[in-house]
Amino acid sequence: MTTARAGMEHSALLIIDMISDFGFPDGDVLAAEAGKVVDNMVRVRRLFRSRRRPVIYVNDNFRQWNKGFRDLVDWAARLGSRGSALVDVLRPAIDDFYILKPRHSAFYETALPSLLDDLGVHALTIVGVAGDACVLSSALDAHIRKFSLWVPADASASLSRERNARAMQFLGESLGCNITPTSALDRPVSAA
Repeated sequence: MTTARAGMEHSALLIIDMISDFGFPDGDVLAAEAGKVVDNMVRVRRLFRSRRRPVIYVNDNFRQWNKGFRDLVDWAARLGSRGSALVDVLRPAIDDFYILKPRHSAFYETALPSLLDDLGVHALTIVGVAGDACVLSSALDAHIRKFSLWVPADASASLSRERNARAMQFLGESLGCNITPTSALDRPVSAA
């Protein structure tokens, strides 16, 4: 089994839709679920940064077509935003990449394929929300494009743990995607 620590020289991390005010129907529920796994997302991000591998935030633009990514971060982090605590924990670094997306998949009508090509990326790790929507759609599109995938089962959130577990099970069974949880990062890597 390939873990995130092995073969990272051609990998990148996608953080999906975590820059948000969660100001949509059931956004409070999704923000609460994301809060339960945000430390695992940070753990994965720390691994990628320690290996000097690309961290790419892929985010909805919330139909704010005239705003840039940094504007979106400020908007989501504002006082009173349901997502402000999550943004504070996952605030992008100045050298992180970002892509704004109009729909569920990180690949649909975005510059992500060009960015990944320029970076020489062949393997992706995907974390974020919602596990059964945008994370799932992005993983499906990455699979179609023949990327090797790690979607840690404990680093995405959906409206319920059950919904997220179903999405992760689908990714593991149907796509053969690695869904090993982030707790595996604490285990020694075998020489095999």
